[in-house]
Amino acid sequence: MKMRSKTFLFLLISAVFFFSETTFAENNEEEKAVEGLVMNYYKDTCPQAEDIIKEQVKLLYKRHKNTAFSWLRNIFHDCAVESCDASLLLDSTRRMMSEKEMDRSFGLRNFRYLDTIKEAIERECPGVVSCADILVISARDGVVQLGGPHIPLKTGRRDGRRSRAEILEQYLPDHNESMSTVLEKFKSIGIDAKGVVALLGAHSVGRTHCTKIVHRLYPEVDPALNPDHVPHILKKCYDPIPDPKSVQYVRNDRGTPMIFDNNYYRNILDSKGLLIVDHQLTTDKRTRPYVVKMAKNQDYFFKEFSRALTILSENNPLTGTKGEIRRECSVVNKLH
Repeated sequence: MKMRSKTFLFLLISAVFFFSETTFAENNEEEKAVEGLVMNYYKDTCPQAEDIIKEQVKLLYKRHKNTAFSWLRNIFHDCAVESCDASLLLDSTRRMMSEKEMDRSFGLRNFRYLDTIKEAIERECPGVVSCADILVISARDGVVQLGGPHIPLKTGRRDGRRSRAEILEQYLPDHNESMSTVLEKFKSIGIDAKGVVALLGAHSVGRTHCTKIVHRLYPEVDPALNPDHVPHILKKCYDPIPDPKSVQYVRNDRGTPMIFDNNYYRNILDSKGLLIVDHQLTTDKRTRPYVVKMAKNQDYFFKEFSRALTILSENNPLTGTKGEIRRECSVVNKLH
């Protein structure tokens, strides 16, 4: 009888323990789902949020075509540096240097247009939609305006309270670094060699400032550059020490400079890439096969770009109760 009682008690305790563990695990999974990024995060709190962003992007692009390049570059400069949390948009304070004022952020501009989008959102849903989500979705919609693919991206990010100027160099790949270093930095956020090649396809649009390429032109022209393309570059970058304020630049793609397409890959295979990293993509055995494939197949490029941008946009976001929803994208709320 005692034996049966002990057996029953053991089974009862085991059942309670198993039930508790199962419930705890289920609650944890539910908590993760609530706190993580999801599609259409604002469907209940601000159902028109993504439509407002899309409409603003279209209006701003119609008035200022180059805004789309800025939005695309913003997502790279923000999300690649530790977290996708709109830290890039913060202004400097007495205690904190802004990321956007660092040398590596040279050429970044048009932040005022993100403020325009934020203001439109705030009029409809004050204090609900994060600047981090606006930054990501505006980049996605900017790609569409340029003729690129529509990429379904999750939302639910919250805004960070500090800029990361002091660690920017540690995370952000540079166009003059070795391909090994570039690949390693992207690998740290989950993007493989194929994804790196696809993301750099963003160089299909926009322009490169002369300050970034004069070392390939003076005192001698880099022999790796296509000699037929050199006269055009020299005409645009005529000064060995260009004045940054004069905004001297060369279009990345002379053929279709305002269209997001795979022409970039054909250009770099023809030695017309402006940056060192563009040239290295075609010479490194880890990346060249993907360059060749993307040059031949635009659908493949779009597919891999979409995959890589999704990974980038989901890099270590602040969700749930972390961070805040800034009222203004350039200032943390406590400073108001």
